[in-house]
Amino acid sequence: MKDQRRVLVAGIGNIFLGDDGFGPEVLRRLAERGRASDRQPTPDGVRLVDYGIRGVHLAYDLLDGWDALVLVDALPDRGAPGTIRVFEVDPERGGGGGGLDAHGMDPASVFASLDALGGTAPRTVVVGCEVRSVADGIGLSPEVAAVVDDAVGAVLGLVEDPPRWVPAAAVDPGEEG
Repeated sequence: MKDQRRVLVAGIGNIFLGDDGFGPEVLRRLAERGRASDRQPTPDGVRLVDYGIRGVHLAYDLLDGWDALVLVDALPDRGAPGTIRVFEVDPERGGGGGGLDAHGMDPASVFASLDALGGTAPRTVVVGCEVRSVADGIGLSPEVAAVVDDAVGAVLGLVEDPPRWVPAAAVDPGEEG
């Protein structure tokens, strides 16, 4: 069906750096949700992918013409580890200089790589969690692990039909709260 929205949900982060593995863990739980019941993990038209630290792979996949992108990622600690933040990013403002970066995974690097490949970014929303630690080690801190299911719910809320989008000015990812 052509009028169906295509949404890519991308888990990003390094599972070997503690809370940086937040995105991959949320994607794992989303996939597990469908296997644990008779339900689909997400609505039709939604693709779940754990990109880990493969930013250029995400940039190439974005060339397929997605209507929307939901990035699930760890956010810097601003004094409230375990706080979930949902906000829209502007690829025009977030994609700084540069060209193709095979190792960059932050949104600016992904958007710069996509631009270098001749693509354009779809509307993009981040579901992020402030980290406690990104030191070497596998496993999330208790604060971050405790909110993974909340992040799953946030992602599912964003990809419902019709999707609910957060206006760009609704949440400042740098504000305390």
